[in-house]
Amino acid sequence: MTNRPKPTVLSALQTARQRLEAAGIEDAELEAEVLVRYVLNTDRAHLYQNMHAPLADDSMNFLYRLVRRRMLHEPSAYITGHREFYGLDFVVNRDVLIPRPETETLVEAAIELASGIERAGDQPGESAPLIADIGTGSGAVAVTLAVKLPAARISAIDVSAAALDTARANARAHGVEDRVAFLEGSLLEPLEAPVHLIVANLPYVKTSDWSELPPELRLHEPRLALDGGEDGLDLIRRVLEQAPRYLLPGGAACLEFGAGQQNAVLALGRSAFASATIRPDLAARPRVLVVR
Repeated sequence: MTNRPKPTVLSALQTARQRLEAAGIEDAELEAEVLVRYVLNTDRAHLYQNMHAPLADDSMNFLYRLVRRRMLHEPSAYITGHREFYGLDFVVNRDVLIPRPETETLVEAAIELASGIERAGDQPGESAPLIADIGTGSGAVAVTLAVKLPAARISAIDVSAAALDTARANARAHGVEDRVAFLEGSLLEPLEAPVHLIVANLPYVKTSDWSELPPELRLHEPRLALDGGEDGLDLIRRVLEQAPRYLLPGGAACLEFGAGQQNAVLALGRSAFASATIRPDLAARPRVLVVR
């Protein structure tokens, strides 16, 4: 009787991909790679350099347990506990929304506006941008801004204490916890003083669209971070109403919104601000409202 050859990294990757494809998981090849890399605790370059290395039985069993979870539409970011955003690694869990590439457009707009504030300061200390991130969740936006804008001081606000715990952990991991204040409460209300810039990725899914969402979203991500009410704009509307009272002279706000909401958010922005413009994401879809 001959011993069966041990599975290799390549065969494990192929089997994982096939199982995910059969379960209807989009981007099955990439999803399989994410799970294999997590099991092996390796980067992409090292993975592809060692495709023909044997895979230990315990690693194979662990991988297939993770694949089964992904087949049930649990997001890979929750399975691994991590998601990359703006080139940085963030801890994520079921208490927070998974950061998405389109939100990087919000960060880019905020960096440009905050950089202008830094250049405008006349006296030492006056040029430090004061930023409020509303609905911070995992802290991906607040922490990224703190990393990319070393002079900035940021208030990260969320109604969820559990989300704030995750955001604090991410701030510590990236060494910016001394410049990010975490405030529990609703929208802008916890702010004790006005800021130069407000950024927000608030819920913007219409309640009526909830049942049509992919199961990854509908069954696993926090509804509190997704459901924006009847027209999807409940919280965006409230922030735009509150913002003028919480902005310093010449201040601005950047808010992410969803498909088909461009005209509505423009109208809301123009009702309260002198200037309202739309910034598209990398796929050329309207994505961020900028008001000044």
